[in-house]
Parts: sequence; C-alpha cells; structure tokens
Amino acid sequence: MKLSIVTSLFYSEPYIIEFYERIKKCALEITDDYEIIFVNDGSPDNSLKKALNIKSGDNKVKIIDLSRNFGHHSALLTGIRYTKGDYIYVVDCDLEEPPEFLNMFWNEFIKNPEIDLVYGIQEKRKGGFFESKFAGFYFNIFNFLSDNKIQKNTIMARLMTRNFMISFIKYKEYHFVFSGVTALTGFRQLAIPVKKGHKKSTTYTLRRKISMLLNSITSFSAKPLIYISYLGFIIFFISVIFILVTLYQTLFLGSGIGWPSIFVSIWFLGGLTIFCIGIVGIYISKIFEQVKNRPFTIIKKIYD
Repeated sequence: MKLSIVTSLFYSEPYIIEFYERIKKCALEITDDYEIIFVNDGSPDNSLKKALNIKSGDNKVKIIDLSRNFGHHSALLTGIRYTKGDYIYVVDCDLEEPPEFLNMFWNEFIKNPEIDLVYGIQEKRKGGFFESKFAGFYFNIFNFLSDNKIQKNTIMARLMTRNFMISFIKYKEYHFVFSGVTALTGFRQLAIPVKKGHKKSTTYTLRRKISMLLNSITSFSAKPLIYISYLGFIIFFISVIFILVTLYQTLFLGSGIGWPSIFVSIWFLGGLTIFCIGIVGIYISKIFEQVKNRPFTIIKKIYD
C-alpha cells in the first residue's frame, strides 16, 4: 500500500464528512492505493456513527474504536501502529489543518527524496493574545529545559516514511509527546511554514494545556531536578551568611533579628520546600505510571 492517512475523532461530528471528502481527493491526486484510518478516541458525540456511515460506502476506510478517551496523541499513535502504507500522513480532522497539506508535503518528498519526515510550522500562531503567548511560553520553556530542541509552533500534520515510523513507534513512553519524540527519533526532517486555521471552540482547555506543558518538560528533561539541587546549595549558602550576620549583631551590637523576619523566613522556606517536593513528586508519579507498563490505549473494536 502506498499511502496511509491517520486521524483521531473527538467531538469531530461537525467536521468528519468534509474532512473525508477533502482528504480522499488529496489522496487520489497522489495514488489510488491508500487507506484512511479513523481512531475514535471515546468521542461522546456521533463521530463514530458518521465514520461508520462513511466506511459503509468506502472499503479504503478503517475505523479503530477505543474503549474510552485516552488522549489525542495516544489515539494517533494507536492509528499509526495499524498502518500499512509506505508513507504515513498524520493530521487532525477538525480542518484547522487543511487536508490539502498532504499534497504540499508530498511535493516536498518528491523534491527531496532523501528526507524521512515533513511537518508544518505555523507562520503566525493562531488564536487570540493569550493562546499565542501561552504557546510561545510552552516552546521557549521546553527548549530551555530540554536537550532535544523542537521547532516553535509545530502542528500535528506530518508526512513520514515507513522507515521513520518504525523507529518512531519504538518509544514506549506512557505519556507520549509527538514533537518531543519526533526530535528524539532523528532522521532527515524538513519543516515548512504553513497557515493553520482557527475554530472558535477547542477541547484543549487551559487545564489541559498546563498539564501538557508539565508532561512535556518532565518527559524530556531532568533539569528541574538538577536546578532544585542548585537552589538548595544557594539557600544553604545564604543561610550561613544570615547566621553569621545574626551572630555578629547579637554578640557585638546587642541587637538581633525581629519576629516578623523569622516568620517571613519560615513561610518562604516552607513554601519553597513544598514546591520542590512537588516537582520531585511529578517525576516520581511518571516513573510510577511507566513501570506499571499498562497499555496506553485499549481497542474496543476494529472495523476493517
């Protein structure tokens, strides 16, 4: 099989039919030997029903129905594992990423046959002021803390060779982050600027975005733990100076540190200690989840 197309379904009912029609047209411009894989990530709307209606009239469509919602990246990774194509195109079906990116990426493969992955980066970050600033903060803090740098403003849409895909899915991380694992996998990669659309609503709430930031950092960097040790040394050094100053003022000047200063010091150091323990706790929780070796998704049924 020449081409596999993978997308996930979660509150995708308004977009799935248009997505299918457009992505099918794009695929036919490349080859008639293709498959479209819909991964239903526990979508509570009628996304699965609409996907089944599409499949009833097209035997090139495959549907993987997960037992519940496992998360965007996990669902897509599940779909990738079931592909048969020499080339695998991963894209969101909400039409923010136009299906026509497939043809754009394919043309880059034709011009650069030595590359193994083509993905898009936004020329201008979509969304309002807060969303664009949070995204900038996400990429900046990730690249600051991680030794594996990623391109800013990457999108999900990407076209990869099977050779790249085989290496990509070897990573068994419970909390899978596409952009980070892409950087770890290596090979010859090409990022091209694209324009991404914007819809009014999104399933990525502020809570999910913060969770994704923490997950990405703790999955790809141990620097926060190292910085905690640095912070401990700095506090120890300052406290020694503080003790010497206090002793000097008490013994030679007849004055000492007042109660308010002691209270402030206790609250500051107590809060800082709890914060550092919290960071260590996040890493321990990730180790706990990883060593249990639970499957990152459960497939309820495959319609093939």
